[in-house]
Amino acid sequence: MIRPEDEVAVYLYAEYVDMRKSIDGLAALVEQQAGQSPFNQTVYVFCNRKRDKIKLLCWERNGFVLWYKRLEKFRFKWPGNEAPEAIDGGLLNQLLDGYDIRPKAPHPTLEYTTLL
Repeated sequence: MIRPEDEVAVYLYAEYVDMRKSIDGLAALVEQQAGQSPFNQTVYVFCNRKRDKIKLLCWERNGFVLWYKRLEKFRFKWPGNEAPEAIDGGLLNQLLDGYDIRPKAPHPTLEYTTLL
């Protein structure tokens, strides 16, 4: 598969998407729900509810490019129904390889002033 370069801007669409959508439907999601222009030099990434399919949409000089990856056995470690997230091409490639791209952090420190 041809992979995006590490420096490319990537936008993860947080909500799960119906994978029957093609270029026009995905571009409409970018424009109407994400409030961005699908003609930016950005790769927009969409995932289905089962997290076994991913589509990447980007504008390349004179037309849209649509990538589609379907996993046969495993699931993508999709960040989930959080806020839309901007990442770089390096993290996107890690996501496509099956890595969890969410930052690993311990539980927050709790500070109390009294026991009761």
